[in-house]
Amino acid sequence: MDEDLDAFRDLARTFCEKELTPNVDRWIEQHHVDRELWTKAGEVGLLCLSIPEEYGGGGGTFAHETVLLEEQARAGDSGWGVILHNGIVAHYILNYGSPAQKQAWLPKMASGEWVGAIAMTEPGTGSDLQNVRTKAVRDGDEYVINGAKTFITNGGQADVVIVVAKTDSTKGAEGISLIVVETDRPGFRRGRVLDKIGLRSQDTAELFFDDVRVPATNLLGAEEGQGFIQLMQQLPQERLIIGVSSVLAMELALAETLRYTKDRQAFGRPVFNFQNTKFKLAEVATEAKIARVFLDDCIAKHLKGELDIPTVAMLKWWTSDRAMVAADECLQLHGGYGYMNEYPIARIYTDQRVQKIYGGTNEIMKEIIARSL
Repeated sequence: MDEDLDAFRDLARTFCEKELTPNVDRWIEQHHVDRELWTKAGEVGLLCLSIPEEYGGGGGTFAHETVLLEEQARAGDSGWGVILHNGIVAHYILNYGSPAQKQAWLPKMASGEWVGAIAMTEPGTGSDLQNVRTKAVRDGDEYVINGAKTFITNGGQADVVIVVAKTDSTKGAEGISLIVVETDRPGFRRGRVLDKIGLRSQDTAELFFDDVRVPATNLLGAEEGQGFIQLMQQLPQERLIIGVSSVLAMELALAETLRYTKDRQAFGRPVFNFQNTKFKLAEVATEAKIARVFLDDCIAKHLKGELDIPTVAMLKWWTSDRAMVAADECLQLHGGYGYMNEYPIARIYTDQRVQKIYGGTNEIMKEIIARSL
C-alpha cells in the first residue's frame, strides 16, 4: 500500500458501500447484479483499473485490482464479476490484441458499455483445455464458430466474450486459438443462468455458438494456434486473484466469528470464553496471517514480473483449501445460526467452495507444482 492506493481504497469503499451492500440480497434473488452497476462503476473509474489510460483504463496496477476486490468482499458482495472483467478479460485483449483491437474494445469495457467474459470450460472438458470441442473454421475473411460453453462468469450479461476454440482439429494444444465474439452476432445465444450453491448473485451461464460468424480480425494474436500459450501466460494472474479471494474469505470469516462468539451467550458466558472456541479461533487467526504474508509476497513478485507458475499454483491450492477449512470451523462456532443464509458466515462458506475448483482444480495445481520439483 501507498498514498495512491490508500486514496483509491477510500473511493472503492465508498462505491461498494453505496452501490453493493444495499443490493446484495436482491441480487441473490435475481441471480445477477443490475446491469447499471457496470456503467456506474465506469463513470467513477473502477473498470479496467490496470489498463493503460490510452485505452480508457485507470493506468494502475494489479494492486488497484486487489484493493477493489477487497472492498467488494468487505461490502458483502460476491456476485459482481468485476475482477474477471478487469483483471482477466481486459488483459487478454491488452496483451494479445492488435492496436486496432485494443482501441475498439478496451474503451467500451472501461466505460461499462461492454461487460467482458472468457469462455473456456465446456460440458465435457473441465480442466482439459487441450481437448475443447468448440470449433472456429476459417471461411474467407471470417471465422464460423460452433460449440457450447458452461460455467461462464458474467455470461448472462456479457457483451464481449473471448472464446477458446479449435482452429485446427488435427492438433492438440497447438490447434487452440482465442477469438473475440461480440454477443449481438447472429447465432450466439445464452442458456440458463446456472443455479449454484454459492456465488448466487453471479450470472454464471451457459453459452451457445451456432454458426456464429466473426471477422478473421477478431483472432487474438498474430496467427492461429497461439491460444494455449496465451492461456498459460494469463492463468497465473487468475490464480493469484483466487488467492486474494481465499485470503479475504479467511479474514472475513474470522472477523465475523469473533464478533458472533463475543456477543453470543451460552451457559452464562460468551461463547468466546470457552477454551475450544479460543483455540479454534487462534488456529484460524494463525493460518489467516500466514496466508496474508504469502499472498502479499506473491503480489509483490507479480508487480515486479517475478511470480513464477509453480509458486502461484502453491498459493491458489493452499489458500483456497485452508480458507475452506477456516470457513467450516467458523461456521461450526456459530452453531445452527451458521447454517442460515442470513448470516455472513453461511455465504462465506458456500461462496468459498468453488475456489478449489475453478482457475484449474487444486489437483491440477499440485500436478504443476510436482513437475517443478
